[in-house]
Amino acid sequence: MVHSEKFLAIVDDARARIKECAVDDVRQMRNAGESIMLVDVREESEYARGRLPGAMHLGKGVIERDAEAKLPDPDAAIILYCGGGYRSALAADNLQKMGYTNVISMDGGYRGWTEAGLPIERP
Repeated sequence: MVHSEKFLAIVDDARARIKECAVDDVRQMRNAGESIMLVDVREESEYARGRLPGAMHLGKGVIERDAEAKLPDPDAAIILYCGGGYRSALAADNLQKMGYTNVISMDGGYRGWTEAGLPIERP
């Protein structure tokens, strides 16, 4: 997918303020049994086609509205992902503005996860 310059500029701006990790970092955290919440910020239709095992859906369009109810612990380790790492970076930036202290955007997103041959979950 080709992204517009203005979209990439706001993503780069958000990335200057957030933490990011690689797909392999998430794989290692899961294998080590670390307590992380995986949050898929893609559209509902994308989530329905496949997701990381155990991920909850909280779309980018509603994450700020629903975060406090779905993510009650602002200090919990939360890994956000989308298709490639752009929308999750924007969502991570907003969650931090809301007081979440341990939010990480997974660079590479769902696409990177599947390209690495890692397991997915389907309904």
